[in-house]
Amino acid sequence: MYVRPVSTATLPQIYSFGHALDMGEDKFGLLRDSSDAAEDFVELRRRFAADGYLYMKGYLDRGQVLEARAALTDRLAAGGALDPAHPAIEGIARQDSGYIFKPDLTAGNEPVQRLLYSGRLTDFYRRFYDEDIRHYDFTWLRAIGPGKGTNPHCDLPYMGRGTHNHMTCWLPYGDVSYELGGLMLLEDSFRRMDLLKNYVYRDVDAFCENKPTEVAKVKDGRWTFTGTLSHNPPAVRNKFGGRWLTTEYEAGDFLTFGMFMVHASLDNRTPNRLRISSDTRYQRASEPIDERWIGVNPPAHGPNGKRNLIC
Repeated sequence: MYVRPVSTATLPQIYSFGHALDMGEDKFGLLRDSSDAAEDFVELRRRFAADGYLYMKGYLDRGQVLEARAALTDRLAAGGALDPAHPAIEGIARQDSGYIFKPDLTAGNEPVQRLLYSGRLTDFYRRFYDEDIRHYDFTWLRAIGPGKGTNPHCDLPYMGRGTHNHMTCWLPYGDVSYELGGLMLLEDSFRRMDLLKNYVYRDVDAFCENKPTEVAKVKDGRWTFTGTLSHNPPAVRNKFGGRWLTTEYEAGDFLTFGMFMVHASLDNRTPNRLRISSDTRYQRASEPIDERWIGVNPPAHGPNGKRNLIC
């Protein structure tokens, strides 16, 4: 396990899902930057096996990322999410804009599509897997306004019907300070199958057709299982051990990790700025893929993505 020395005394108090994190050096730390090994994929695979993630600082072209940001903020402005008193590129939210989940902003958005699904990023995964890759056709685009971030969870419950060896790429469209609130990972949590096994293999779109309460929820468009691990990040850390790991991100950075990594996000404690980011998924082309996330209009978590079981 890699331990990056950090004096938490120099950092601001960090908050996640409304909770102040314990900033002790045994409970909080900074992500390991693997950009020093950017062209050494043997070493990158070794680090991924050891740490469960790779943080690639400045790996992508900053100008290309900011071009994609401009394409997104223009669409956010057109949709009424931004304060018209400020230039759209600044991402200043309208009051009470809250959490904006807008995957449709990426559809036909050429700068975003080029950034995520061609060039240096897909080449990274092709070289990491050392074979041809596939990516999900669905792009998770988020614009997070002031308030709570995302609560602790793993990704597999949302996308586990194909391979379990695929990887998430979290990418910020702009610089993300601690105050604006980026992603954080729970150190070594992917190893804690003693704590994860009864949670991580559940499918958020599965339901028991012989249980009327579950059938009713599905008919109303609700989940019978939300995929959330907890609403309390400090309590999760106390249970799993390790440290919550994060950093201040810059345009051009990305963070990638596997399906069993517990992660969450910091709260957005700015007065009025949106934190714009995307989640995308990549895997070996030779392995099965989750049918909910491929095609021109993927089923996603809609009615066609549900799976009925006898429980």
